[in-house]
Amino acid sequence: MEQVLRALLLGHDGLVAYLAVFSVLVACGLGVPLPEDISLSLGGYLASKGAASLPGMIAVGFCGILLGDSLIFFAGRRAGNRVDAGKGLFARVVTPEKKARVEVLFKRYGEKIVMVARFMPGVRAVTYFLAGSSGMPYSHFIFWDGLAALASAPVFVYLGFRFGGELEYLLQKLKEGQIVVFGTLIVGLLGYLGYRAWKTRRRTA
Repeated sequence: MEQVLRALLLGHDGLVAYLAVFSVLVACGLGVPLPEDISLSLGGYLASKGAASLPGMIAVGFCGILLGDSLIFFAGRRAGNRVDAGKGLFARVVTPEKKARVEVLFKRYGEKIVMVARFMPGVRAVTYFLAGSSGMPYSHFIFWDGLAALASAPVFVYLGFRFGGELEYLLQKLKEGQIVVFGTLIVGLLGYLGYRAWKTRRRTA
């Protein structure tokens, strides 16, 4: 996948560079199995080479993430019933096993799971699809998703920009540390949500 991303993103400059990164991130949001963090870092690498500006690439990364996520949210709003019947294109992505897993997370954490799911690639697309099919207001969805995107897009783009001269090293470390980083983020977010729930129950009692 890394070689595919290199071919798609590197070697461009200006508007084409922005469009390439934006398109790949939208595809990631739709469930295409491309690593979002590496895509963002390659965008930062392009900025480090003068092919794009750093603020511009951060903005493009942020907007690309939100658009991709929003598209699958509205796909859920439109096609949720067909998926429940085992029909349609998304029925292959929203499998009964993944659907059941995400439904449990929704019941436990509510709408905040949209934010947590950004760091859970295996169920991210399913979570956003079910958020749409369950009738969650789009304003709530984009709020939680936007918070998560603000925690990822600027960081990974800046890493690509800062360590652009050591691209191979950076990509290797991203691959090595991906599970640890995402795991830490997930544990931290879940711990925070659990703490908030505990405080709420304590006040109620």
